[in-house]
Amino acid sequence: MYFLKTSLPGVLIFEPRVFQDERGFFFESFNQKEFNKEVPGVQFQQDNHSKSNKGVLRGLHYQIQHSQGKLVRVIKGSVFDVAVDLRKSSNSFGKWFGLELSAANKRQLWIPPGFAHGFLTLEDNTEFLYKTTDFYYPEHEKCLIWNDPSIGIKWPEINNLKLSNKDLSGDPFYAATFFS
Repeated sequence: MYFLKTSLPGVLIFEPRVFQDERGFFFESFNQKEFNKEVPGVQFQQDNHSKSNKGVLRGLHYQIQHSQGKLVRVIKGSVFDVAVDLRKSSNSFGKWFGLELSAANKRQLWIPPGFAHGFLTLEDNTEFLYKTTDFYYPEHEKCLIWNDPSIGIKWPEINNLKLSNKDLSGDPFYAATFFS
């Protein structure tokens, strides 16, 4: 597995070594020992799986209490995946990073605690998997509005975006709760 740094400290791209031939392919999608060489001390508590049609935008979610690190990947279709740094003590506070994750490129993104996370599906029937370092607590979930102009995320243009009521009513950046 190859580990690539991004513009946000702590956010990493994982590219697996894929072995492919006429029969298909094989790759190691997760290895705790290898992961901990790059991200020491992390243990995952929960795995999640979502399926969405094209144009579904989920996020930008985070939990201040029981904050979650997430290792995310796509097993069918593709998404534009985004992390926003909400750590007030960080030099990249309020900055975002995004990239396409797809079944074809097999990339994964590590988003440590302290970030809001969201994604936009680029194809119908996209399946998205993610591991989290803490459990989901709906009473502690926060939502940052997906299109806040002060953050300036450059989402891919898709007609007829589909968002939940929760995501449509996310907090603007100036009113959000931040990490220390």
